[in-house]
Amino acid sequence: MPTPMIERASEFLSHRRIALVGVTRQEKGFSRAVLRELLRRGYDVVPVSPALAEAEGRRCFARVQEIVPPVEGALVMTPPASTAQVVRDCVAAGVRRVWLHRGGGPGSASPEALEICRANSIQPVTDLCPFMALPDSGWFHRVHGFFRRASLARAHAISRD
Repeated sequence: MPTPMIERASEFLSHRRIALVGVTRQEKGFSRAVLRELLRRGYDVVPVSPALAEAEGRRCFARVQEIVPPVEGALVMTPPASTAQVVRDCVAAGVRRVWLHRGGGPGSASPEALEICRANSIQPVTDLCPFMALPDSGWFHRVHGFFRRASLARAHAISRD
């Protein structure tokens, strides 16, 4: 039986050294807000973006394989067209915990990225934003998470019928 997504998210968040792949140059961008919140909560977050030298005072790396010492997981916030390569990078770096972000839009997952995860026995976190899984997030994120999980549970129940 597959692990419920919120449990996968909690397991992912139990690790403290993670890469955030796809950090934007825009200081008010959503990925930067996620980065700041994880840092505020004591995570050792390593930003990954080939377009940046640093983000929020932290050195950026161009690819996951360049991070030293290595990370325990990678939160991927890239466009779906870029995600398969990021997942390949995670596999090459030995990163087995992968979260393919999804908030209000299509998210980072792509069929190719999910297939790479399956082929490498990686069970990614999908269809969730970290704010939905972090304890004590704002009410908007908790409500969004509740409705996302309810719709996922409904879709799962329909697919079993």
